[in-house]
Amino acid sequence: MNTYEIILTLAERFGLMVGVVFLFMTIMPVRRLHFTRESSRPRTVLVTILFGILGILGTYTGNAVFDSVANLRAMVVISGGLFGGPVVGIGAGLIAGVHRIAFDLHGFSAYPCGIATAAEGFVAGMIAWKYGDKAMNWRVAATLALVGENMHMGLLLLLSKPFPEAWELVKLIAPPMVLVNAFGAALFVEVINLFSRDRERRESLHAQIILDIANMAVSYLRLGLSLETAAATAEIIYARVGVAAVAMTDTHNVLAHVGAGDDHHLAGREIRTDATREVIRTGRPTFLHSADAIGCNQADCPMTSAIIVPLKKNDEIVGTLKFYGSRERPLNTTLFEVANGLANLFSTQVELEDIQIKEQMLAHAEIRRLHAQINPHFLFNSLNTIASFCRTNSERARELLMDLSLYMRRNLDLSRGFIPLSEELEQVRSYLAIEQARFGARIQVESEVEAGCENWPIPPLTIQPLVENAIRHGVLGREQGGTVRLSARRENGCLEVRVADDGVGMDRETLDRVLNTECADSVTGGIGMRNCLSRMEHIYGRQYAPSVDSTPGLGTTIVLHVPGRA
Repeated sequence: MNTYEIILTLAERFGLMVGVVFLFMTIMPVRRLHFTRESSRPRTVLVTILFGILGILGTYTGNAVFDSVANLRAMVVISGGLFGGPVVGIGAGLIAGVHRIAFDLHGFSAYPCGIATAAEGFVAGMIAWKYGDKAMNWRVAATLALVGENMHMGLLLLLSKPFPEAWELVKLIAPPMVLVNAFGAALFVEVINLFSRDRERRESLHAQIILDIANMAVSYLRLGLSLETAAATAEIIYARVGVAAVAMTDTHNVLAHVGAGDDHHLAGREIRTDATREVIRTGRPTFLHSADAIGCNQADCPMTSAIIVPLKKNDEIVGTLKFYGSRERPLNTTLFEVANGLANLFSTQVELEDIQIKEQMLAHAEIRRLHAQINPHFLFNSLNTIASFCRTNSERARELLMDLSLYMRRNLDLSRGFIPLSEELEQVRSYLAIEQARFGARIQVESEVEAGCENWPIPPLTIQPLVENAIRHGVLGREQGGTVRLSARRENGCLEVRVADDGVGMDRETLDRVLNTECADSVTGGIGMRNCLSRMEHIYGRQYAPSVDSTPGLGTTIVLHVPGRA
């Protein structure tokens, strides 16, 4: 056999090996090895064995030449080392090399061939360990194969006896082995990179589909799992995923079914399929490939495959998400991954329902707590003021009673959620009418509200406590009183509310103490300001915390920025 014939033989075997590898990598258990550089002990062992077996196959690629054989082991173990690092490289090299020595294939070259194979895998693994992802490059693989196979030939000359036969062997097999292994290693690495890029592309597509659906469904599922929310969610999924039908259930009944089979899989009815009941019982996602496995008791049900994944809430199964396939629209493993991703996101959103309810209860409790702190003090002084007017000005007393009645009535209903700015300003007006009746000219008020702001939604009891704070701890601290200025206008997509007074003001130390939320239960000064600060941060985030500027003797200015609500 001459050099040309050896090259043709190696090229033929190389093509067969690459074809086998392509088919092998499409098998699901192998694909689940994840052709990325992420590492774990079981995965490392499996990848080492895989490349070791491929290295053994690389030995059986040609006919005997001078009691030896031209082979393709180098391209396999070098690719394995670059892909998996030192452990995979030396492991695959030892598996293929020891096999070459142990079976003493084709005589006197066994030991140098086995040693060279192990060394090539180890060197490739060390380069991968040092350079990481950069090592998975066809140029690096080709260079290592060129150097490694030349080293291989050197070991043959050094260790094989008799030397004349070793020399004749090297002259014959060196050119084809060096060239074909270099080309093969480069192509082998690119095959692995191809599968890695394909996996990344599929995962990116999965993530895009999942996030698109979740973004549209989140507003429904935060309200809990019900007939209405499940129907809306199933419609969204069905419109974006190419399946025959989409269904959602709780633990007993079908909540929604959109697509094929909706004539007998009816919302509000009991679950019909045995497979769904089994997933609810075990909590394990399942991919069913036949109508019999689905277990629908309707004889003409069009479903031929199904993906069923559980929905959980605090680790307890509360329902299922189901994709159905038909002969026209079969399911695949990609859709199984999409279903699992959606189920995880949906389970999180369902859990957020409880958190949202708790937050609403806490917010309502906070408002009630603030009422309890403010109302008794204000009510006592207001009644005293109205009583004094009963003797001197009964008409004015009647007007003040109406203002107090309006103020208290709104207070009783302030925990119902966001209110228009106009309602909060009406609350402020009622409060100011009573306070101005008490203190007369010592309290002056200037108000300026930009047209069109009246319907802007704001948290209740936001502005009135700030105005009260400005009067009690600002202008009334001066013998002659002062002025409170209230303004509201649009600015950069937010409602800017400004409450300013020209009262006594505060130094830095006093202001820090007033704004300290740990003192929020104090019945001394600053209740309104502290509460407003903590509530605005809680509702809108730290970036919307009120800004406070105060100077002793000059007054205090508080600015709120309230974003709009979608």
